[in-house]
Amino acid sequence: MATKVIYFTVGLCEEQAEFRSDDPADDIKETFRSAAEAGPNDILKLYNSRGNLINISPRIPDNTPDTRYKLDVVAAQCPGDKPLAEQLGFDINDIEQRLNALEKRVFIENGDLPRSVGVIQGQVEGFKNKLQGVEHLSWLGLFKDISSGTSLQPFWDKRALQRNDDHDKHIYEKYIRMSQVQITDEVRQYLRKPTFDNWQWDDPEMLVLLQQMYIDLGFLSKFNIELPVLQTWLFEIYRSYNSVPFHNFKHCFMVTQMMYGLTWLVDLQSMVDDIDILILLTSAICHDLGHPGYNNAYQINAKTELALRYNDISPLENHHCSIAFEILEKKHCNILANLNKDQYRRVREGMIKCILATDMAKHNEIVNNFKAIMDHFDINNKEHKYLSDIEKLEGLPVAPFMDRDKVTKPSSQIGFIKYVLLPLFEALGQLLPVIEKDIIEPVRNALDYYTQMQKAVEEEKEKNASSEKSKQNGLTNKMNGDIKV
Repeated sequence: MATKVIYFTVGLCEEQAEFRSDDPADDIKETFRSAAEAGPNDILKLYNSRGNLINISPRIPDNTPDTRYKLDVVAAQCPGDKPLAEQLGFDINDIEQRLNALEKRVFIENGDLPRSVGVIQGQVEGFKNKLQGVEHLSWLGLFKDISSGTSLQPFWDKRALQRNDDHDKHIYEKYIRMSQVQITDEVRQYLRKPTFDNWQWDDPEMLVLLQQMYIDLGFLSKFNIELPVLQTWLFEIYRSYNSVPFHNFKHCFMVTQMMYGLTWLVDLQSMVDDIDILILLTSAICHDLGHPGYNNAYQINAKTELALRYNDISPLENHHCSIAFEILEKKHCNILANLNKDQYRRVREGMIKCILATDMAKHNEIVNNFKAIMDHFDINNKEHKYLSDIEKLEGLPVAPFMDRDKVTKPSSQIGFIKYVLLPLFEALGQLLPVIEKDIIEPVRNALDYYTQMQKAVEEEKEKNASSEKSKQNGLTNKMNGDIKV
């Protein structure tokens, strides 16, 4: 197999990489990662001489030393190897040692350990576990705050949800400038795959890619959507997503890209008409608009404004849907302006059904209904088609498994995959076997991965508990010996 040599720069350094065209994409990415001296969690971007983003894969176009690509590391985590606690200005181990010394002193002098000391011990241990977990949860946004020297602001603080007008203006201007550059065929084809890497793109780039989805599906011509209106609508969508850890614009893009990838994977155009695909893609984009960061259970229990407004019935999903159509009511954002009345009514009804179906409380009901009609499924039956379409959106939000105080990362993923994703996609796979390789197999592999991780976590806990028990027994025996003397 022939080899190719790719020339590129990293900062001010000129580099070159040699690989074969049949080398795995991951191996090639590791070659570039090594050249950039990037960490395993850093994100790499490769640009050609025209400033266009190129996918790092065996199909990278050949170049010369005079047309070097530019390799950037754009999303590194907090620099340095120091633990997060130390970066925050304190030493958790020192606190533990002082507490242990206090425990020994109180125990020896009084014979019994006061309940208050035990409570403090538990709080310190809990806080330590949270810190250790935070170091691996970049979605919290803490690393970015630390590295930029800003104060840490809890994500539940309402001030953290407010938009920065200057930032949004910069995003819009960059998005419009990037829209003038044609996306390469390689990126367009990659965008159609369920295996698309969502993490390497920043906000303006994601806006451009969402725009490209509407272009490549022919929506601009089929529904007479003006490009400036589409761009204004997408930016208004972007502005309407809050800066929360999960249900944010990045999540919006991920859900939409998966919907888009499934559209091409199963050849959805041959099964349903263009209006249905427009409904699905637009619903995916809008499905978490204005999410405040708290789930429906909180809204209802806390009797929030949303819960009161929607009578405890899917308050968040009703909220998302309401914002979606408030945006579409604005003339300069109305991508549905040129639909006739029947088309608009159909899109509105479809979007409402799809977005309300993302309420996890309805998941089991929808999956069971879908399974019930599987043996006699008819794509031309309106009710059957509705169940099939909304299932492609259902199950993506993960709110029930996001409580860090009650679940670990592996246990939350195991629960979500086992009880939400697998039942969903296995049912869909009976109807569309083509998703087995690209969707169902990776989900099963992920379940195996997190199961092994959870097993390792439990073994480590047992080991630590056994070690702590031995220490306590040793301490007790020593003190008993001292007392006898």
